Amino acid sequence: MEDEVVRIAKKMDKMVQKKNAAGALDLLKELKNIPMTLELLQSTRIGMSVNAIRKQSTDEEVTSLAKSLIKSWKKLLDGPSTDKDPEEKKKDTAVTSQNSPEAREESSSSGNISSRKEEANARDTYVSSFPRAPSTSDSVRLKCREMLAAALRTGDDYVAIGADEEELGSQIEEAIYQEIRNTDMKYKNRVRSRISNLKDAKNPNLRKNVLCGNIPPDLFARMTAEEMASDELKEMRKNLTKEAIREHQMAKTGGTQTDLFTCGKCKKKNCTYTQVQTRSADEPMTTFVVCNECGNRWKVHSDRP
Repeated sequence: MEDEVVRIAKKMDKMVQKKNAAGALDLLKELKNIPMTLELLQSTRIGMSVNAIRKQSTDEEVTSLAKSLIKSWKKLLDGPSTDKDPEEKKKDTAVTSQNSPEAREESSSSGNISSRKEEANARDTYVSSFPRAPSTSDSVRLKCREMLAAALRTGDDYVAIGADEEELGSQIEEAIYQEIRNTDMKYKNRVRSRISNLKDAKNPNLRKNVLCGNIPPDLFARMTAEEMASDELKEMRKNLTKEAIREHQMAKTGGTQTDLFTCGKCKKKNCTYTQVQTRSADEPMTTFVVCNECGNRWKVHSDRP
């Protein structure tokens, strides 16, 4: 029975990834005829696959049947079990709050099911640890929530992680709105910067960290461009900062005053320069120049003094 449910779940996951739900209705009908148990829900995480199909499909029959299945499965989670001893009931109570039919993780062997449950529970419940975002009728805010959710769906990481990207998008938007308190240009720019960084192909780790809860929605809503940047860009900025500091120090200490350079800013010739070998030995030295009149600084790659 479990193998059959896992088989159906895998097919649904592929449909979601390929954005092609053809055949989903037949799979849902198969699920409807399978006597579902709490153990099957928890071990196969079939609910996540069904919920993903429900969100993606535009077929009313598919979405209706998916909703019906999820609703019936929730009753299994909410209702008490009568055929288990007290110790087993305690274990179920401990995990029920962290398992829903809308989250699933594939299981290939019974020996690994327990560890997979623990991993999925820790991963999937972070959204519920935050208050659900209040609903809004503001068309601008609703559109921003939709765009944030769409950005979170980039790369389909949300499927593997099992995150509710719609709720996450709403929580991020809510945090932004609560800080800015209106939907002016500042609000829109903040939303746009979140969307841009979430969709950045060179920075997938940011999106994954938001989806899995390592970066909570309220923190992500406040992050600066530097904080959201990819590791590669952060390293580049760090190196540029170091170089700028070094140039500043070189220009200020041990320099030689000269009138051979003209400041591009104030057009004066009262300058101080320092020459340093920054490249290979067979290339000209780099000249760091500072204008003693206005403080303007620049560098010249040449062999002149």
